[in-house]
Amino acid sequence: MPIIHANGVDFHYLQAGTGPDLVMLHGLSGNLAVWHLRMVPLLQDRFRMTTYDLRGHGRSGMPPSGYTTRDMACDLVALLDAFGIGTADLLGHSYGADVALHTALLFPDRVRTLTLIEPGIPALLLDRQDVEWDGWAYWAEILERLTGEPVPYELRNNVDYMLRRSVDVPIVYGPARGRARRKDRILRLMDETTISSDYAVIAELTLENLPRIAHPKLLVYDSASAWLSTFFVIRDLLQNCTPVLLPPSELRHFAPLDAPDVLAQHLSRFLGADNGGGALSSTSGRVSVS
Repeated sequence: MPIIHANGVDFHYLQAGTGPDLVMLHGLSGNLAVWHLRMVPLLQDRFRMTTYDLRGHGRSGMPPSGYTTRDMACDLVALLDAFGIGTADLLGHSYGADVALHTALLFPDRVRTLTLIEPGIPALLLDRQDVEWDGWAYWAEILERLTGEPVPYELRNNVDYMLRRSVDVPIVYGPARGRARRKDRILRLMDETTISSDYAVIAELTLENLPRIAHPKLLVYDSASAWLSTFFVIRDLLQNCTPVLLPPSELRHFAPLDAPDVLAQHLSRFLGADNGGGALSSTSGRVSVS
């Protein structure tokens, strides 16, 4: 199990492929497997990919604090130093996309480009506190469908409750599909660290600062995503940004697993490493594969 020490934490990581450096960041409660199930095999002939478990996740160390996007941006730069990577293209999913944005804001000279898959942006959390927000209904529907147990309406916007319920969802992708998850790590992360409050810390990643991030960006959401309101807000704030809405998928948020082929094609075209495939067309700020 490859482990590297950076910023005071032991990180589990994997590297694969050859070419320009592409660093991939998973979301909250996930791990690096999200990339290796589908995306890494598709891209390993085009990029040298570095994946790692965020602090507290997977097989990385679990310190009691340090789970804001700012903390994790500092983790990432320390890892780049440890790997001897000067600059890299960053690919982030969900909270990992937020970390990628914060890294580019704080350490612009370490980042070449940003591919952002369904970022949530802590600065928009206040807009999602209402129990009527579409994302709560989506999350509750997924939990009920995959666990067979109802989610009380009044608890839909209780993040702690919803995360704890999520550990009961069986594994959805890969060869272990249908098996129970290992709950111990996720419950420890929630009970023994500051992640439940840290994920909401905005720090420098304000809406006012988003336009200051000058790097080329590929912004990707599922066209049926519950986070579409976020897509429209940050699409209009980000500069040098190519917005992409993918066709609706099964879970509407996990493009690296639900739509890896289309996502890999967009990414390769964006980074200038396309090996052929369908043509891209763009109309009214929306990009689609034809």
